[in-house]
Amino acid sequence: EAQEGVAGLGEVLQAAVSSLFLQASPRARSFQLDYEHNCFRKDGVPFRYISGSIHYARVPRPAWRDRLLKMYMSGLSTVQVYVPWNYHETLPGVYDFTGNRDVEAFLDLTAELGLLVILRPGPYICAEWEMGGLPAWLLWKPGMNLRTSNPAYLAAVDSWLHVLLPKIKPRLYHQGGNIISVQVENEYGSYYACDYGYLRHLLGSFRALLGSEVLLFSTDSARAEELRCGTLQGLYATIDFGPESNVTEAFGAQRRVEPKGPLVNSEYYTGWLDYWGEAHASTSAAWVARGLEDMLQLGASINMQVSPFLQLTPLPWPGADYKGQYKPVTTSYDYDAPLSEAGDPTEKLFAIRTVISKFQPLPAGPMPPATPKYAYGWVALRKVSACPKGCTAPAWHCSTAQHPCLSLQYADLLDVLDVLCPSGPIQSQFPLTFEALKQVHGFVVYHTQLPWDIPDPATLGAPPHSVCDRGYVMLQKEYQGTLERDGQTTLHVTGRAGDSLDIVMENMGRISFGANTSDFKGLLANLSLNSRPLSNWLIYPLAIDSAVQQGWPHTALPKSSSGGRVGPAFYTGTFETPGIAWDTFVKFPGWSKGLLWINGFNLGRYWTCRGPQQTLFVPGSVLHAGHPNNITVLELEGAPPTPLLLFLDRPLYNRTFGCSTTATE
Repeated sequence: EAQEGVAGLGEVLQAAVSSLFLQASPRARSFQLDYEHNCFRKDGVPFRYISGSIHYARVPRPAWRDRLLKMYMSGLSTVQVYVPWNYHETLPGVYDFTGNRDVEAFLDLTAELGLLVILRPGPYICAEWEMGGLPAWLLWKPGMNLRTSNPAYLAAVDSWLHVLLPKIKPRLYHQGGNIISVQVENEYGSYYACDYGYLRHLLGSFRALLGSEVLLFSTDSARAEELRCGTLQGLYATIDFGPESNVTEAFGAQRRVEPKGPLVNSEYYTGWLDYWGEAHASTSAAWVARGLEDMLQLGASINMQVSPFLQLTPLPWPGADYKGQYKPVTTSYDYDAPLSEAGDPTEKLFAIRTVISKFQPLPAGPMPPATPKYAYGWVALRKVSACPKGCTAPAWHCSTAQHPCLSLQYADLLDVLDVLCPSGPIQSQFPLTFEALKQVHGFVVYHTQLPWDIPDPATLGAPPHSVCDRGYVMLQKEYQGTLERDGQTTLHVTGRAGDSLDIVMENMGRISFGANTSDFKGLLANLSLNSRPLSNWLIYPLAIDSAVQQGWPHTALPKSSSGGRVGPAFYTGTFETPGIAWDTFVKFPGWSKGLLWINGFNLGRYWTCRGPQQTLFVPGSVLHAGHPNNITVLELEGAPPTPLLLFLDRPLYNRTFGCSTTATE
């Protein structure tokens, strides 16, 4: 009898193991639409997701696990993941999936932590990212018409999808992975083209590469016109809206294009983006929580956008909107999110967590704490000989009670063109755009000479909409002022025939939403003096990032300085942390506008006089503990007479100071 009992138990165990195997096998897994019961079905069981967006490209890889774990502990079952095409195919046919760009490692980590994934591979993603994720090199080809059935554009898209989607297919839910659905394009109804042939082509490509079982969907606003142009049979139509919208009316718009199936808000806006020169956006936690609860009571599936964690956007990746005028986006992607830029839980996060707990159990255990911050204090940017009397250590090691003493050297940008443009200038009768120069990001210098004497002030001007985006004007290497897109496009100058005229042109980010995304950069037309066109240009495409990443200018700089400079110039030095490498925020008191690198990592733009962002987030993973950290600042308009940086343990977002470019040497 005992043997029979053991045998019977064995049969039961074998059956149980077989059942578990079947449940775990790809064939037993499914994620589908149920039009009869207006819901999703996961493995045949009614299912709704509560999700949050995360951009792996905006989160330093060492912080991926921390941010994802905080999202999981918030009660989210799912994360929505954007894949920026231009982040991976940096040049035509040149792909990078290493380091922070290792999207497969990121997806594997989401699976390890028990999170499902909604994937948004574009090809256009918006995301306040440079050109909405489309590579700028698409614009190198004349006649390119983005986000349409243009053959050259479709060929580039297909080539990219044939690289990306085979990496995705094994991770689809029905294949045993954790990706439950895939978005095709993004908010296409807001784009002027309304090209159904383009959407049909994308649908065919996604089906061919991912198979017939994966759930494909579209996302648009609740506006009827956008839903008309952005939806297509074969793509489940979802909508996006924020807490200011009437939930019933918004989902009513979805029902007009999808009479049956689950209600889905694919982008619930828990915060909003910041533009340079405008107030820091904020959305009340109570308002966000109330809208979330209203949607969950209707049984809707929700993805929270601009949250629960969106990180800094290191250059060159911030985009811009076009809303009657060009509106570049700030470096920070904090945007009053439930998890802050530094990954700290906020009041809004706990309000959201409380709402979620009313509808489903929360994971056991506490929310992971905020990351440690450190206020490293003042760093004085001084010339090498400025260390305290009696300090015998090298300048970059000595310190005082108030602040580290950091050696500063500076170089005028125009004096180091041989370093920043090692291939030399391009000669042209008239200015060439960044795209004609095959310059994707950053800066280009346009150099010519005054063709005649100008004893009385003459108007140096550009035609409307031809300065893209900011031009720093130097005459005989003296800063004259700035030309700006949708702003000042003339300056008054005097000089003599043969005097050098240089315009340092800055790309502030290609348009990611609100207009045709074919956003060309540089001087799009010729400059003129008193309406007489200038000619005979030498054009220098600058590779500043590459030079800084290779150790310049710490390896060699021509000058030392104890005072501020006017016009584009580099400032550099080193500082040491007190044995730790914690997150911090750097402030730029008295500086005007520029960029910051620490240890070769481009941390983005500061623009103190325009705001609202006053600090740049410095992840601890960028810093070195126990040996010097290299700082490089490119100030574009005017450094303070006493150049100082201030490292804080908190950010400053909503302040603006008056611009001044009258710093003295």
